[in-house]
Amino acid sequence: MFASVDIGGTITSCAVASGAGQMLAERTIPTLSHEGPDAVLSRIAATINELAAGQGQKLAAFGVGVPGLADFHRGRTLFLPNLPTGWRDYPVADRLSAAVGCPVFLLNDARMAALGELWYGQGRGVKTMVVFTVGTGIGGGVVIDRKLRLGPLGAAGEIGHQTILPDGPLCGCGNRGCLETLAGGPALMGAGIRLMKSGHAPRLYDMVEGSADRVTPRLMAQAAAAGDSSVREELVRAARLLGIGVSNVITVLYPELVVLGGDVASAVGPLLIDAVRREVRERVRLFPVDKVRIESSALEEKAALWGGVALAIARVKQASGQPAAEAI
Repeated sequence: MFASVDIGGTITSCAVASGAGQMLAERTIPTLSHEGPDAVLSRIAATINELAAGQGQKLAAFGVGVPGLADFHRGRTLFLPNLPTGWRDYPVADRLSAAVGCPVFLLNDARMAALGELWYGQGRGVKTMVVFTVGTGIGGGVVIDRKLRLGPLGAAGEIGHQTILPDGPLCGCGNRGCLETLAGGPALMGAGIRLMKSGHAPRLYDMVEGSADRVTPRLMAQAAAAGDSSVREELVRAARLLGIGVSNVITVLYPELVVLGGDVASAVGPLLIDAVRREVRERVRLFPVDKVRIESSALEEKAALWGGVALAIARVKQASGQPAAEAI
């Protein structure tokens, strides 16, 4: 039996699964990141141990996704920008392994979502694939010859930090004009709040009763469908910028498949994916883009959780000398 955890800034998803890839039990717990990494990991370990005990089986391995930069080889978080203290050089794998009694393997959550999509989602049967996870930030993962490509430290695939506007807004990474700053959740919500306060989004205003704190990409999509044309224009504008980022990656890799996942992509839905497809057709002229599928995630918010299962299974196979072609 294998365990998987997807650590988020607000909530953490936990699961145990069979070696055949069947999810056996799941639970969502509050992250409570303000309590620090020791407390967060203790809560995760207790939850996983309880889920495993309920199945009456021992854990063989445990895959963990973290929201930031992680050293895949050493099992340490290097920097988690959205969690207090940043968890710099923190031995997550060692701490969890001691608490749950099995090997623990660490991966950036977006890369883990890409692995989940490869094994259990849209990527089954595909050799070359790129996954964009569009949420508060924009992350991603690159799959070539059915292997998730990580590079040194596991940092390859940060496609949300490609420069789209050279003099654009300052990004948390220190660069200006990153795709993440232009098409991520905060950029969308900022645009929605501005339109609402200037009187150009009456449906959105009614939905949130004038409270800027309640604006979300999902409500913006609902307001656009209800007739807020200015909100619709902002969503399409952000999707077009995302489409430029997708076009850049297609031009470099020419993958068979591009998957758009994450909370924002799921919330905005067809409006986003249709605009991305149009932008790609407009911008990629070197080769026929009709051979590149652009699809929504098949696993939605559980992509990283499934990826943790895949990561754990793959690492056990590799350690025992078994073939793990669809691995990392």
